[in-house]
Amino acid sequence: MGKYNSEPLVDLSGKHILAVGGTGGLGRALAQELASHGAHVTVVGQTFRDADTKNVDFVKADLSSMKNTKEATQTLKHTVSDVDIVLLTTGIFAARKREETSEGLEKDMAVSFLNRLLLIDTVGPSLKKGTRVFVMGFPGNGQLGTIDDLNSEKSYQFIRTHMTTVAGNEALVIGSKGKYPGVHFFGLNPGLVKTNIRSNLAGEEFLEYIISWFNPTPEQFAVNVTPILVSPQLDDLDGVHFNRTGDLLDATKGMDEEYANNFLEKSRALISKALSSST
Repeated sequence: MGKYNSEPLVDLSGKHILAVGGTGGLGRALAQELASHGAHVTVVGQTFRDADTKNVDFVKADLSSMKNTKEATQTLKHTVSDVDIVLLTTGIFAARKREETSEGLEKDMAVSFLNRLLLIDTVGPSLKKGTRVFVMGFPGNGQLGTIDDLNSEKSYQFIRTHMTTVAGNEALVIGSKGKYPGVHFFGLNPGLVKTNIRSNLAGEEFLEYIISWFNPTPEQFAVNVTPILVSPQLDDLDGVHFNRTGDLLDATKGMDEEYANNFLEKSRALISKALSSST
């Protein structure tokens, strides 16, 4: 058990969870686990698979589109004042050949990072004091991203592109610390879990088979991680990162507040450009 892990959950009645990307993989497993303990879970995503699950409702949004994300977050902005936990779980892995959304964004960047930034920029001021925001990614892995080519337009290497989304999510945690009074931001590194996040890579089925031998399923991950999300030990923490066992992770060297904010500002410019292209 990690340092910041608590006793197994019993009752989460009265808690409201916003699970962005909670329609599949880790996000869906977390949403189901939280709901099974009595929490009210609002899932945001494109395809709802849990209409018959108690305590779960749905906001439809194509999170690869900045326009759709903005429309969804404008709606959420008026309903998030009672949210206790925000889970940002959307994610894919960059394809071997560059893929672009209809708004001109590299697809992995749009799905795995930019929609999260847009959502937090929109709903952040409406979150109540004490709300916890968990940014799922791979913080603490030494990735600073390609800050002068966030959209992978100058050159494209799929691993480098994905590592830029990793850096972006770590920057979101660091750059949001203290920005919204009483709202706490955390990075959550799940490690390897058997999901379909790598579904656009050649050899994905064999890779997932190997991963399944040594790593947890999404459901096992959710059971282990959910107590961390509600642990009272997190009350005095902000802008830090955890692994799936609740151990603190060191931030990436060089990912300080100045670098993080610079990364976020350049990312916001990319979002603005995408939004202007879709009007």
